[in-house]
Amino acid sequence: MPLWLRNSLVVLITIITFGLVSPAQASELLSIDPKDTDRADTYENVSIPTDHLTTSQETHESFVSRMMKEAEEQSLEKFGTRIGPVIEDEFREIILPNMEAAIATVSEQFPEEALVNLEVTEVPGGGFSEKIFHIVNEQKSDIIRFHVRRDNPPQEGYWFNFHYHTYHDQFQTHYELGTIYWDKNTPPKWKS
Repeated sequence: MPLWLRNSLVVLITIITFGLVSPAQASELLSIDPKDTDRADTYENVSIPTDHLTTSQETHESFVSRMMKEAEEQSLEKFGTRIGPVIEDEFREIILPNMEAAIATVSEQFPEEALVNLEVTEVPGGGFSEKIFHIVNEQKSDIIRFHVRRDNPPQEGYWFNFHYHTYHDQFQTHYELGTIYWDKNTPPKWKS
């Protein structure tokens, strides 16, 4: 499909759906080539959380486990193929356990009935954006925001500073999750 036609369809879909389908979602839908995938494979890639369909209640442990699975997926998507392989092991060792503790702490503030309505945002930020993912409620208001910032202290090289913000203080305070050293050279953009 020509690039101009694809871009036009993305804009058209976004306008027709009154913004309910974002340009990023529309472009992902249009990037699927029906010649490359067979019908069965297409349906395998669609995941419907069945635990939401059978019960209206979720335990704190299952909520944390569901969020951690999505957190890891979103993080690796944000790192891309250039940053991911370099920091993946340290990320799993240092940052993920701290993320899990933060999610568990926040989940304790909600009754189990409300946990079903909390979900992870869809697309991590690319380029120079700090956003990894946010956990939002049923009104799509942020509850907790997980970010990674590039730090470059003088003479020390580049570091990735992982932190989160919560709705308790209107997302003002940085709660540290940990830092990972990159290199003296400038890291590539996220999702590259």
